[in-house]
Amino acid sequence: MSASFKGSNSSKFQVSEFILMGLPGIHSWQHWLSLPLALLYLSTIGANILILTTIYQDPALKQPMYLFLGILSVVDMGLATTIVPKILAIFWFDAKAISLPECFAQIYAIHCFLGMESGIFLCMAFDRYVAICHPLRYPLIVTDSFIIKATLFMVLRNGLCVIPVPVLAAQRHYCSRNEIEHCLCSNLGVTSLACDDRRPNSICQLVLAWLGMGSDLCLIILSYALILRSVLRLSSAEAVSKALSTCSSHLILIFFFYTAIVVVSVTHLAETKNALIPVLLNVLHNIVPPSLNPIVYALRTKELREGFQKVFCLGLRKK
Repeated sequence: MSASFKGSNSSKFQVSEFILMGLPGIHSWQHWLSLPLALLYLSTIGANILILTTIYQDPALKQPMYLFLGILSVVDMGLATTIVPKILAIFWFDAKAISLPECFAQIYAIHCFLGMESGIFLCMAFDRYVAICHPLRYPLIVTDSFIIKATLFMVLRNGLCVIPVPVLAAQRHYCSRNEIEHCLCSNLGVTSLACDDRRPNSICQLVLAWLGMGSDLCLIILSYALILRSVLRLSSAEAVSKALSTCSSHLILIFFFYTAIVVVSVTHLAETKNALIPVLLNVLHNIVPPSLNPIVYALRTKELREGFQKVFCLGLRKK
């Protein structure tokens, strides 16, 4: 076995590192997936940097909706960078070993960034609710101060609330197996190797998910229910179309984000015979949204497309 052990008594053995085996069932040719994964990662970083640059340079985009989009871009880059470089190292250099502290740190970072993404989606839903349902009070409610406070709250909420997940994982006793059939350190994947009871970890993750992302989703649904009720009261069909179009990009991303979470959770709970499916879905759920978010907004938001053109024109003039 590839594990490294500490201690002299077999009952006291504790593994000193985990081995990330990669994608189950396709170890022999998984390295061929590295090229599309690397391109996806580079496009994610490039697209989100472009959004941040455009929002920074275009005065017309200094609006709360785009400022929240900029914050979402930072979170997306953080999530992708937490995961993809290690996966590429596994595929390219066979660097499968990961120390226990590094593994628990990755668990923390993934949970933190996913929670922050959910929180930013809630902030964006509230922004649209105030803009459509209370347009006259919008400048008084959604101010720069509100954006800073909401962002700090989301950072502190997720930075502090997810601490129990890696802490409980670190308290488990890993005495025999250390090979994880995964590309990354997932809480359930790591604690499945524990020799003692892992139920506290599963319960903690479930409770935190419902309290965090579950409450975010409920408030997002409530916001859009109120938006829909307000929009349907408008007499002009053009006004209805315009109001709904401002929410379409956000709704697409929310639908994809939370649907992916549900699908990943169900496949893990179902314990399918093909282990590749839940692992692959888990990896894609952490990689695809960061690359999808800027594309959806770029395709569906006129102001952002115009901002891109200004940035490119400015770059060409400087040359």
